[in-house]
Amino acid sequence: MKDELKRKAQKTGKVSEKNLTEADQKFLNDVKNKTAELNQNNVTRTKAYFDFYLIHPEIHWAFLGHMVSRNGGWNMTDLKGEFLTRILSKKERKDFFQFLERGNWLIFQDAYPQFIIYEESIKRKKPLFYLLPYLNISVFMETIWEHYWKEPDTYILTMALIINEQSYLEKRVIQNSVFQKEVFNTLEFKLQDIFSFNHILFPYVKNRKVKLAGQTLHQFGSLNERILLGKRLYAILFQNKELVKRTLEWAGNHPHTGSRKDYWPQIFNNINEGIPGFAYQLRLHSCKLRRGASRIYSPDLSSAWKEVNQPEAEQGDWFNEWKIISYLTELNENIDGEIENEYCKTLERLELAALAKKVISILD
Repeated sequence: MKDELKRKAQKTGKVSEKNLTEADQKFLNDVKNKTAELNQNNVTRTKAYFDFYLIHPEIHWAFLGHMVSRNGGWNMTDLKGEFLTRILSKKERKDFFQFLERGNWLIFQDAYPQFIIYEESIKRKKPLFYLLPYLNISVFMETIWEHYWKEPDTYILTMALIINEQSYLEKRVIQNSVFQKEVFNTLEFKLQDIFSFNHILFPYVKNRKVKLAGQTLHQFGSLNERILLGKRLYAILFQNKELVKRTLEWAGNHPHTGSRKDYWPQIFNNINEGIPGFAYQLRLHSCKLRRGASRIYSPDLSSAWKEVNQPEAEQGDWFNEWKIISYLTELNENIDGEIENEYCKTLERLELAALAKKVISILD
């Protein structure tokens, strides 16, 4: 596999559908149409990942992608929720949403066609991964899927998909000049690290209570950190069979809406319970509502944001350095998925910031 990747790293380039049969071209059109149909918004994408995983549980990334995509939706609706509407301006919230939505959309339109082609390969009992470059999917993944077809290794495939999706985003989103100016270079984005807002949460049920596992991402702009985060998240979710079972059970019983009410309805509600005109009062203490306090507003995605018609994905293959396969190795560390206490403290810090409007005063 390493030798094949070394060879292909020197030969990436645009392919022409003229070399394909009519049947292949028709199939590719079907793949594009199916992907576009499911790529309408964060809710449809997130459900599509889950539905695929239920049919193909050997593709672990599908469930990991489902859970991470849920977090993307929660981040999107936070921008119209209780706290960030008090901290960020309307333009800032819109810029953040466009950044999140573009990344979420891009990953799906790159990952989901791979799943369709894998599924069709199983049906036809022959590999169809030579079609991936015709969908602007990296030759890196073509090589990995071909290897997986011959020698199924769920870990290597999952790590490769993590590497691929984060590398795919790097130039299209992270290094995008508009997002650099409107999002990454803003004080508000830098404050995410100060407040540790970048939590990835995996809800699960234990002793009839919803608990949270996960990790926190710092240095979102670092490709290395994002890949390592993906590896840690996979370790948390799949190296503990009991946790993945409980998380899967929770996900199956709680369809994704985008509202944080999905996992903590005792704290969040998709209906705004606040009274207009009344000053905001502190409501949270140790992840519980104070006596008599109303729940924190966290809207459904459908009521928070309209669907966006995204421009086509930028062309080009990110893969040009075979040494990136070093990320395929297993982590040599014990990953503690405990995040609930940290997340509770974050909510309290966020509530205090919203109450005092300290961020706005800093900007002024």
